[in-house]
Amino acid sequence: MPPAAETVRDEDEDGDEAEVGVGEDGPPGGPRRGPRNPALAAPLGAALLTAVLLCVAGRLSRSYPFGPVTRNIVDLGQQYLPYHAYWRALLHGETHGDAFLNWNSGFGANFLGDIGTYLSSPFDLLVVAFPADRIELALYVVTAAKITAAGAAMALLLLRLRPGPWPVAAVLGTAYALSGWTFNYAATVPMWLDGLVAFPLLCLVGEWARTGRRPVLGPLVVALAWIANFYTAYMATLGAALVLAVRLLTAEETASARQRVAGALRAARSVLVGVGLAAPLVVVVYVATKVADPTPETTFAPAAWTEVLARFLPATSSVASPALFIGTPALALALTLPFNRAVPARVRTGWTAAILLVTLSLQWEPTHLLWHAGASPNGIPYRQTFVLCGLLLVGAWFSAARGVPRPAALLAGGALLGVLAWAARGSVDIDRWTFPAFGAAAFLALAAVLLALAAGRRSHARVLPALAVVLLVAAQAGEAAVTGKRIEEQQRGEVSWSPRIGPWHEDVAREAARADAWPHHRTDPGEVPGGNDVLLVGGQGADYYSSLTAEVTSRTLDGLGFGHYAKGRHPVSLDNPVTDALFAIGTRIRSTPTEPVRQDALPRATVTATTTPVPPLVTVRPPGRPATHPGDSAFARQERLLGTDVYELPTAPRRAGQTLTTRCPAGSQVWFWAPEYRGTAALAGGEPVEFEGKPPSVRAPMRPLGTVPATGEVRIALAPEARVRLPRQAVGCLVRARLDSAVRRLTETGATRVRATGHTVTAELPPGSTGVAVLAAPRISGWRCAAGDGDPRPARAYEGLVAVPLDGRATTVRCSFRPPGLRLGGAAGAAAVLALAVTGVLGRRQEFTRRARAARSPGRTDD
Repeated sequence: MPPAAETVRDEDEDGDEAEVGVGEDGPPGGPRRGPRNPALAAPLGAALLTAVLLCVAGRLSRSYPFGPVTRNIVDLGQQYLPYHAYWRALLHGETHGDAFLNWNSGFGANFLGDIGTYLSSPFDLLVVAFPADRIELALYVVTAAKITAAGAAMALLLLRLRPGPWPVAAVLGTAYALSGWTFNYAATVPMWLDGLVAFPLLCLVGEWARTGRRPVLGPLVVALAWIANFYTAYMATLGAALVLAVRLLTAEETASARQRVAGALRAARSVLVGVGLAAPLVVVVYVATKVADPTPETTFAPAAWTEVLARFLPATSSVASPALFIGTPALALALTLPFNRAVPARVRTGWTAAILLVTLSLQWEPTHLLWHAGASPNGIPYRQTFVLCGLLLVGAWFSAARGVPRPAALLAGGALLGVLAWAARGSVDIDRWTFPAFGAAAFLALAAVLLALAAGRRSHARVLPALAVVLLVAAQAGEAAVTGKRIEEQQRGEVSWSPRIGPWHEDVAREAARADAWPHHRTDPGEVPGGNDVLLVGGQGADYYSSLTAEVTSRTLDGLGFGHYAKGRHPVSLDNPVTDALFAIGTRIRSTPTEPVRQDALPRATVTATTTPVPPLVTVRPPGRPATHPGDSAFARQERLLGTDVYELPTAPRRAGQTLTTRCPAGSQVWFWAPEYRGTAALAGGEPVEFEGKPPSVRAPMRPLGTVPATGEVRIALAPEARVRLPRQAVGCLVRARLDSAVRRLTETGATRVRATGHTVTAELPPGSTGVAVLAAPRISGWRCAAGDGDPRPARAYEGLVAVPLDGRATTVRCSFRPPGLRLGGAAGAAAVLALAVTGVLGRRQEFTRRARAARSPGRTDD
């Protein structure tokens, strides 16, 4: 804490005298006690302290890379780790797809949309520096770099808002970077961390606009923020707009109405141009969200205020309430602001009002929807909380930058802190570490304040201020480390997790690479621990987990008997010979774990690969469309797409209690399709097969139960875990000879040669082919096709797959994918580049004019 002894007398807005500290460099004419460039020292100090504490928290929780325990909880293991593995492979030129199309996932997915959602941050480029078998370490480094940069950016912003002691700015920057929002939400959703970095940077852009500086750099910073992650950048932009409004109303440099309006218009220009520069990516993502598989609507339910208050305290964890922890010392300083008469009245009033309004906005549905761009999200409902954490730290800075607040302000802030802790004592989120950590941090912070006050009364004291800073750092650091440790431990015990990448993944990756025959046929790696398997281990399967999973993909695969998680946005692999034929899956890899999968051990399994004949990637179907019937089963849809009846579909099975009875041809394979069923099903004499249906989140795939005995009698024993809901046609018996015949026919009439590049497929067809050429890929928006020398046109759909009409004359078909929205976004980006150039020219002209006027003015002095 800065000493309050070296002070000058100033007056606040009400005319009352107030003590104002003179800063870290000591009194005028005195010896310099701080660094020559505090604007550099504070960010560096914040970055170093943040990085150290993040590592300490990981070490305390024994999570990778500081211990054996996985940190791959929820979507970190199922989405972000696989995406970064694939991103590294793409940047190294090791993938079949390119920036437009990902051939590995979902049988062909819009990858530019996924880049803009998960991978467009400059920090994500760091993955290229790591070998493929160290992708977990690479993602941790990316995460740590973002968190560290956020701390440095906030420290820089604080000193730009008002000069003050750089050690305090560094500590508050660290408090922002290691807030509860970071530990509880964003550390496992790394793309959100770009919003954490963006908020202080966008506030700096607002400062430049307010003072008429950096007209070109400002839009570039906005563009970088929106490119890195437009979702949290939108929230950060709203927060920065509020900060700018407070500054326009409270800062002396913009005292006149004309200056305020000019500053606001300059800021609006920076945002519009910056967002325009980001449009080529942002528009693609926006358009992709419009065709993504919709999730059920969510109604916002505000958390109880007891739970909200508890989240200001350390070691609390929940996804149902806002993670507001910023550290007890920082929170105490923020609470002194309304009572600190050393701060001008309009400044403390403006910032206090802003903090209160944003706090209330978290709990009111209309403003909740505003923060989240009009749609209440599934999952964490308080994703904008980092903005409030930043505002609290700005308030703490304005209260501390002039020196230690007066005793009256300290007592009032301390009383508020005590009331907050007392009111939160009954919260379900209170951990056994919460109040011990809170008490220890409060004690150390109080000791730091007393030392700083004592140093202020001794003009030559040098040790006491330094010791006060050490105690402040210890209080903030210890509490942050404990909070990070406990949140990680609680999350591992409460939410789903994936093991670390280990021998199981490596063995599957080797088999997938060995068997790879793309585009002659696909290789499906099957199921490995985690999600988005094909992005981790290679191959070209159905498994795909993205916020942008196209509705066409999800509905098509659901209809064919595939399963899904995440309410449809995570289709998973289906080990079925009919769908293998439909999607040209010639090699299938199967894994059997050799030991239980654990959080603290590397997974191992026995891996085998099987190759079978399948039709080519492009096949030819007869003219016309197959007849459809409402309520068709997955078996009927498979047969319709295949063009042949391959299942024996018995009449509705008789049900007696928990047993289904029907008849099928002897030797056929029994398949059970019950997408909403949760429990086990077993063919008489066979092993139980598990089904995990839990609508709408989880849809169970069809599974084989065994072979029909010689008697032809099929008896299926059910052991449900919930109410049984079965489709009308739950049982199908696959006759393998019929399937083999269908495969031979599609192979004979299908493409004789298929070539595939990053986002294009070209197939050579037998002469005289008529009907429809079908590419075994979901017909998502963006596909354009041409037969022979014809002009490319939007592709047709054949039972949900890409289709091209044939007239008997064309011997080739060519299909190419372009992400929807790319042309519109490119046009907006070009216009923004032009606007930026004009802004730069006008800015230089204005600067030249200003200097010319200054040169003509009397009394001019040279710097």
